[in-house]
Amino acid sequence: MEGENELMNKLQDLQKQLGKKQLFEEAVLSISSMLHQFYLSASPSLRKSFFTVISRVATILKTRYTSPGFWNAGLRLFLEAEQLVSESSEKKLLQTCIARAREQLNEIDNPPEESAQNRRNQGYLFEGHLTVDQEPPQPQWMVQSNLMTALAASMTQAETSDGHNNLPQDLMDRIQELIPSISDESNNLPQEMIDRLVAMFPEGNSAPRAPPASKEVVAKLPVITITHEILAKLGPDVECAICKENLLVDDNMQEMPCKHTFHPPCLKPWLDEHNSCPICRHELRTDDHEYESRKEREKEAEEERKGAANAVREGEYMYV
Repeated sequence: MEGENELMNKLQDLQKQLGKKQLFEEAVLSISSMLHQFYLSASPSLRKSFFTVISRVATILKTRYTSPGFWNAGLRLFLEAEQLVSESSEKKLLQTCIARAREQLNEIDNPPEESAQNRRNQGYLFEGHLTVDQEPPQPQWMVQSNLMTALAASMTQAETSDGHNNLPQDLMDRIQELIPSISDESNNLPQEMIDRLVAMFPEGNSAPRAPPASKEVVAKLPVITITHEILAKLGPDVECAICKENLLVDDNMQEMPCKHTFHPPCLKPWLDEHNSCPICRHELRTDDHEYESRKEREKEAEEERKGAANAVREGEYMYV
């Protein structure tokens, strides 16, 4: 037991080193060496620690690094771990990590040919700076969120005043057929379910939703660096609410006006599609003048309703 405690402490130290570029590859090699030596004889708790650290390698690669050396080191680790783990959920996640690493390395080795004008047009805002990189695809959680929002909006619009639902029966049957296919072991929707939901809600037919946050507002969101003091104040289990990875010292976090913080690469896809905090729905300003005017009118109407309600409670009546 004492030996395993030492190994767990070593893994925790290596996990902290992953956040530093100059230590990343060496830390991954050390994790790989320990995995080869100790995993098969490890207890369930130590195996869990190994998988946690390997998952952290995947998250850091996805959110921070583009160097092929880093991705090659990660790919070797994922391949070795995939051969050793026995749990199906862990093996499936590692296979996803392997596919992502191979895709990333293939993109680096075989960049698509494009004109300088196209490269300029593909820049996007990232951590307050305009990049020249290609816009990344929407992550799985974003696709799922948009689909479920469209589904909920459609069902709400179809509900009549007497509480009945006017959705066509064939659509209701398909929804009921899809819901049980959500796995109890994962928050992710099966790909088949996503494909079928996309077919049910083609682009242009979904209910209108709020426009994305203003690029100028997003650019001004402060980026804070996690220090030992901040981490001690937040607690050891604090995590990014989007990727669910525990925060480490030197992590960069983008802070919303509501004080909720997220990894910038995690928050960016959300704010490209929405104008609110993923946790509390506090809204940011948008570039849509019509939407902003409507919000202002709704705010004024709400204040008038509250004022009228207060007047009635206080016995103050207005006669016209």
